[in-house]
Amino acid sequence: MPIYRLLQRSTFGPEEIKCLTTAFEYTLTVLNLVDRDDPATELIARRIIEIAKLGVLDPKEICGMVVAEFGIRG
Repeated sequence: MPIYRLLQRSTFGPEEIKCLTTAFEYTLTVLNLVDRDDPATELIARRIIEIAKLGVLDPKEICGMVVAEFGIRG
């Protein structure tokens, strides 16, 4: 799964990683993405990490931001 691979190289702590993986799962569910190997999942994972670096760590807030950026209402 893309987010786990990307987070292995990050400086996020265990609680932050939990928030980001939760946001990733929420986002994939909202976008109805089932195939974790879909290239879109890596784009989503990268965007979630970028948002977290800005200080946003609430999974539902991150999900809403990502879904809005993809132009889809969740």
